[in-house]
Amino acid sequence: MTTNTVKLLDVVALTIDFPEYNLWRGQVGTVVETLADGAAFEVEFNDRDGRTYESVGFRPEQIMVLHFEPASPDIKPEMVTA
Repeated sequence: MTTNTVKLLDVVALTIDFPEYNLWRGQVGTVVETLADGAAFEVEFNDRDGRTYESVGFRPEQIMVLHFEPASPDIKPEMVTA
């Protein structure tokens, strides 16, 4: 995958732990706001009943966009580090 372009309403997962918010790598949330012209994104985390339990701003390298369809064969994998 050559891009991790984050957009409003994307479903994302954390790439690192944030114990100060009780959020852990792999937790899934939804992008609800673009901050600082795309330099950061507010991600909302909800429980199974749809109640928000946390909303935090993250830099793009701290989250990854989740994809629910097969990737195009033209996309080349690339290593991303946080």
